[in-house]
Amino acid sequence: MANGGPEIEQLILLLARLPGLGPRSARRAVLQLIKKKEQLMIPLSAALDRAVQAVTVCEVCGNVDTRSPCHICADPRRDSGLLIVVEDVADLWALERAGVGAVKYHVLGGVLSPLDGVGPDDLSIDALLRRAPEFSEIVLAVNATVEGQTTAHYITDRLAPSGVKITRLAHGVPVGGELDYLDEGTLSQALKARTAI
Repeated sequence: MANGGPEIEQLILLLARLPGLGPRSARRAVLQLIKKKEQLMIPLSAALDRAVQAVTVCEVCGNVDTRSPCHICADPRRDSGLLIVVEDVADLWALERAGVGAVKYHVLGGVLSPLDGVGPDDLSIDALLRRAPEFSEIVLAVNATVEGQTTAHYITDRLAPSGVKITRLAHGVPVGGELDYLDEGTLSQALKARTAI
């Protein structure tokens, strides 16, 4: 695979396990790290060591941070009464980058997928049910996949007795999207979720 000794080989194998990096990309990344040892490899190694010690999962929402409760849960300005439920921390971070406002989040840790052996007990649904009464609205921001929609329906059924308003993200034509390039499912959903002008 690589020419350079077991340490380099192990580094390539580990990097290749990261999403978006295959063996070829991992080799290129390792070569860049080696070429720029002082500027990249040593600071990266130190940052990884610090992260291993400092990073934790928020006991309230499931976000990844260096403290628990995380910075979002501990922020007193985030008292809008709106809770956004996401599948994964990456989704939470995407919404934060988009600047959705002074909201709070709940990370499920995945979606229901019986074929993959993921049931309700494998997700943080019970914690969501405990948090629900604190909010006036819960937005189910799960992906528009079969598993995501199954998860949304399951959560909606479980939250129904709480009386909290439950909404979901709109699905359909993206901003700047051209109809000719969209699939039939997206177009159909966009038509069903149409709004007045």
